[in-house]
Amino acid sequence: MARFKLSLMMLLQYMMYAVWWVPLAAYLTNLEVSSFEKSMILSSMAIGCLVSPVVGMLADRFFAAQKVLAALNAINAVMLFLAGTTQNPDFLFICLLIAMLGYMPSWSLTSSIAMYHLPSEQFPKVRVFGSIGWVASGIFSIVFIKVLHIDFDGTHLPFYCGAAVSLLAVITNLTLPNTPPLAKGQKASIIDAFGLRTVELMRDRNFTIFIVFSFLSMIPFAMYFSFFSEFLLNINTKYISVTMNWGVLAEMGFLLLVPFAIKRYGLRKVMIFGLIALVVRYLSFYTGGAINQTWMYYIGILVHGLIFGFFYVGGQIYIDKKAPAELRSQAQGFIFLVTFGAGLLVGTFICSEIIHHYKSESGYNWNAIWGIITLSSLALLLLFVLLFKNNDKVLQKA
Repeated sequence: MARFKLSLMMLLQYMMYAVWWVPLAAYLTNLEVSSFEKSMILSSMAIGCLVSPVVGMLADRFFAAQKVLAALNAINAVMLFLAGTTQNPDFLFICLLIAMLGYMPSWSLTSSIAMYHLPSEQFPKVRVFGSIGWVASGIFSIVFIKVLHIDFDGTHLPFYCGAAVSLLAVITNLTLPNTPPLAKGQKASIIDAFGLRTVELMRDRNFTIFIVFSFLSMIPFAMYFSFFSEFLLNINTKYISVTMNWGVLAEMGFLLLVPFAIKRYGLRKVMIFGLIALVVRYLSFYTGGAINQTWMYYIGILVHGLIFGFFYVGGQIYIDKKAPAELRSQAQGFIFLVTFGAGLLVGTFICSEIIHHYKSESGYNWNAIWGIITLSSLALLLLFVLLFKNNDKVLQKA
């Protein structure tokens, strides 16, 4: 019974986010907000990532973890509901920022709750329900468009759906097995919360290069993660959320290949394969537009799991092997801040400016946009191959 409740926890936690985040850029385009306003609103997740360690550090020292999760999801529900009621971009930003400050700590919190009550080998079987929840969020789009005949993607309705799922999660969170304060009695440290002791490892040249390229990779990654729904809206895609969620579905399969790929090729080559997939993604978007073959866009969508699994998850494994035992958890938190915090924040603003630069009265020049991102991804790949040396035993074949 506990495993069922934990699986449901994961499913709802990722569904509540995916249902509104995936089509958000399309909604902001229809709302006709300015380029800067769009960047600020889309950066709410990244800002939430940067601040959430402090929220989590304080919360999990005083309250049972499942109660903290319920409280954070209640905040998320209220803020998403308010986001659905407004067309004012400033108020929308405030709502989503507060929602993300409450939501982002939940990713680590749900993992901690599950791992507290499960043997380590059973955790992946529960965590996969998070990915299932993300993919299943596309059901809302299908029901509204196909059954109710109401426009969904690119409207305010996903916020209400996210609020409803969050509210359901609050109820189910309160039925979870009790998880005592996970850090009760521990000294609160900002340095530890942000994983800043990991900086000690940057005396290693290869590790520094890995951190820098993890940050830089988020610039092209953000064009898909934050803005692809805007592109799909521009080419009149009917089911935006469902279309993008094919990438997450494929991700579930690619993640299973990561251990086998590392054993066969070694970590360095696996991470290089991830960056090659990043180039393939944007090259397929560029080529698909240039020769008017929309099926090629699906290549870029389906390699999402190859990019995420091989480069980012591969990177997490590299850090786990590289960091000493006492720094491993901090190092994982640090790389999350570098990528989905600082990297995604910078990437969102840069990508927004590129899109704005190639916007005219006749529409967007997406071929130019995809061309620039393809070339930047290619440069990233080549520099990584040249600079990230295979002279570390943790990068060798198992």
